[in-house]
Amino acid sequence: MYVLQMRPVEQVRVDQERLGILYDQLGESGAEDVVCRAMEELALRMSHCDRLYQASNWLELRKNCRSLIAIAEQVGLQKLANVAGDVICAIDQSSHVAIGATLTRLIRIGERSLTAIWDTQDVTL
Repeated sequence: MYVLQMRPVEQVRVDQERLGILYDQLGESGAEDVVCRAMEELALRMSHCDRLYQASNWLELRKNCRSLIAIAEQVGLQKLANVAGDVICAIDQSSHVAIGATLTRLIRIGERSLTAIWDTQDVTL
Protein backbone atom coordinates (compact mmCIF):
# COMPACT_ATOMS: atom_id res chain seq x y z
CA MET A 1 0.00 0.00 0.00
CA TYR A 2 1.24 3.45 -0.92
CA VAL A 3 0.35 6.59 0.92
CA LEU A 4 0.39 9.80 -1.02
CA GLN A 5 1.30 12.78 1.08
CA MET A 6 0.10 16.06 -0.37
CA ARG A 7 1.92 19.27 0.32
CA PRO A 8 -0.19 22.06 -1.13
CA VAL A 9 1.66 25.20 -2.09
CA GLU A 10 -0.21 28.41 -2.77
CA GLN A 11 1.27 31.63 -3.96
CA VAL A 12 0.83 34.60 -1.67
CA ARG A 13 1.55 38.19 -2.43
CA VAL A 14 1.76 41.41 -0.56
CA ASP A 15 -0.45 44.19 -1.89
CA GLN A 16 2.25 46.73 -2.67
CA GLU A 17 -0.34 49.45 -3.22
CA ARG A 18 -1.73 48.94 0.28
CA LEU A 19 1.77 49.04 1.75
CA GLY A 20 2.52 52.17 -0.27
CA ILE A 21 -0.52 53.90 1.22
CA LEU A 22 0.64 52.88 4.69
CA TYR A 23 4.11 54.32 4.03
CA ASP A 24 2.60 57.54 2.62
CA GLN A 25 0.38 57.96 5.67
CA LEU A 26 2.89 57.09 8.38
CA GLY A 27 6.28 57.72 6.84
CA GLU A 28 8.98 55.09 6.53
CA SER A 29 9.73 54.69 10.22
CA GLY A 30 6.09 54.63 11.29
CA ALA A 31 5.06 52.20 8.58
CA GLU A 32 7.95 49.85 9.34
CA ASP A 33 6.92 49.89 12.99
CA VAL A 34 3.30 49.06 12.11
CA VAL A 35 4.35 46.27 9.73
CA CYS A 36 6.71 44.73 12.29
CA ARG A 37 4.07 44.83 15.01
CA ALA A 38 1.51 43.38 12.60
CA MET A 39 3.83 40.51 11.71
CA GLU A 40 4.36 39.70 15.37
CA GLU A 41 0.65 39.92 16.12
CA LEU A 42 -0.24 37.72 13.13
CA ALA A 43 2.21 35.05 14.25
CA LEU A 44 0.80 35.11 17.79
CA ARG A 45 -2.80 34.97 16.60
CA MET A 46 -2.14 32.08 14.22
CA SER A 47 -0.59 30.14 17.06
CA HIS A 48 -3.53 31.04 19.27
CA CYS A 49 -5.94 29.84 16.54
CA ASP A 50 -4.40 26.39 16.72
CA ARG A 51 -4.77 26.25 20.51
CA LEU A 52 -8.39 27.42 20.29
CA TYR A 53 -9.14 24.77 17.68
CA GLN A 54 -7.62 22.05 19.86
CA ALA A 55 -9.82 23.25 22.73
CA SER A 56 -12.91 23.40 20.44
CA ASN A 57 -13.41 27.01 21.54
CA TRP A 58 -15.29 28.12 18.43
CA LEU A 59 -16.45 31.50 19.74
CA GLU A 60 -12.93 32.62 20.63
CA LEU A 61 -11.53 31.11 17.42
CA ARG A 62 -14.05 33.16 15.46
CA LYS A 63 -13.07 36.34 17.32
CA ASN A 64 -9.38 35.61 16.81
CA CYS A 65 -9.93 35.13 13.06
CA ARG A 66 -11.82 38.45 12.87
CA SER A 67 -8.78 40.14 14.38
CA LEU A 68 -6.51 38.34 11.91
CA ILE A 69 -8.58 39.75 9.04
CA ALA A 70 -8.19 43.34 10.23
CA ILE A 71 -4.45 43.02 10.78
CA ALA A 72 -3.82 41.20 7.49
CA GLU A 73 -5.79 43.77 5.49
CA GLN A 74 -3.91 46.62 7.15
CA VAL A 75 -0.57 45.38 5.79
CA GLY A 76 -1.74 44.11 2.40
CA LEU A 77 -2.10 40.38 3.05
CA GLN A 78 -5.49 39.93 1.39
CA LYS A 79 -5.23 36.18 0.81
CA LEU A 80 -4.58 35.65 4.51
CA ALA A 81 -7.60 37.82 5.32
CA ASN A 82 -9.75 35.85 2.87
CA VAL A 83 -8.75 32.48 4.33
CA ALA A 84 -9.43 33.74 7.87
CA GLY A 85 -12.89 34.65 6.57
CA ASP A 86 -13.26 31.09 5.27
CA VAL A 87 -12.50 29.77 8.76
CA ILE A 88 -15.22 32.03 10.15
CA CYS A 89 -17.69 30.68 7.57
CA ALA A 90 -16.82 27.11 8.56
CA ILE A 91 -17.34 27.99 12.23
CA ASP A 92 -20.70 29.61 11.43
CA GLN A 93 -21.76 26.42 9.61
CA SER A 94 -20.60 24.26 12.55
CA SER A 95 -18.61 22.08 10.16
CA HIS A 96 -15.76 20.67 12.23
CA VAL A 97 -14.13 19.03 9.20
CA ALA A 98 -14.24 22.32 7.29
CA ILE A 99 -12.93 24.23 10.31
CA GLY A 100 -9.95 21.89 10.54
CA ALA A 101 -9.24 22.06 6.82
CA THR A 102 -9.54 25.83 6.51
CA LEU A 103 -7.58 26.41 9.70
CA THR A 104 -4.75 24.25 8.33
CA ARG A 105 -4.85 26.35 5.18
CA LEU A 106 -4.88 29.53 7.27
CA ILE A 107 -1.71 28.49 9.10
CA ARG A 108 0.00 27.50 5.84
CA ILE A 109 -0.98 30.76 4.07
CA GLY A 110 -0.11 32.73 7.20
CA GLU A 111 3.42 31.35 7.36
CA ARG A 112 3.98 32.06 3.67
CA SER A 113 2.48 35.54 4.05
CA LEU A 114 4.79 36.41 6.94
CA THR A 115 7.74 35.31 4.84
CA ALA A 116 6.50 37.36 1.89
CA ILE A 117 6.05 40.53 3.92
CA TRP A 118 9.42 40.00 5.61
CA ASP A 119 11.02 39.72 2.16
CA THR A 120 9.23 42.92 1.14
CA GLN A 121 10.60 44.67 4.21
CA ASP A 122 14.13 43.55 3.31
CA VAL A 123 13.74 45.16 -0.11
CA THR A 124 12.45 48.46 1.26
CA LEU A 125 15.16 48.85 3.90
